[in-house]
Amino acid sequence: MKLYLSSFRLGDHPEHLVALLPPAARVAVICNAIDTEAPAVRREKVADELAWLTALGLRPEELDLRTTADFSGYDGLWVRGGNVFVLRAALARSGADEVLPVLIRSGQLVYAGYSAGPCVLAPSLRGLELCDDTSAVGGDPIWDGLGVLDHAIVPHLDSPGHPETGLLAAVAETYRRTGVPYLGMRDGQALVVAGERRELV
Repeated sequence: MKLYLSSFRLGDHPEHLVALLPPAARVAVICNAIDTEAPAVRREKVADELAWLTALGLRPEELDLRTTADFSGYDGLWVRGGNVFVLRAALARSGADEVLPVLIRSGQLVYAGYSAGPCVLAPSLRGLELCDDTSAVGGDPIWDGLGVLDHAIVPHLDSPGHPETGLLAAVAETYRRTGVPYLGMRDGQALVVAGERRELV
């Protein structure tokens, strides 16, 4: 299993992401966590993700789960932040939530991303409603995460420049109080997993 789980955007050490991938890797960019944003705003944000990854020497292209969940031919995924419940709903509607855990655990795909992208890998999304609006999914939210990780991820902690740092501090406090295992990260940090190796960079 190979993971690059960043608190915010590429993090301070994106070379660790590049090292997990083959040269000039083909990367599917999943931006469904921002599906509720205005189309023009969404397009602009997708373009930013593609530009940042291209600058690393990768070959990114958007894979929109509203139209396809075909991961064949890709070396890795980059899952953008946004609303974790909107992302989870898109994974369920497309069937990606059934396929991705198998591909990730087997090492067939490198899974990378930030904020909601790492958060959705947890066993449960409960607690994140303190930060993300569950009503944005337009129905009942899915509370189960993908279960790839055995703990929750709490991004943006102690990150004064991020507008949600206070909300995520409340999430972390809830997890502490209720005994939910979690990894907290400040912006700039990323969890790198390569087989048995786990490192916070």
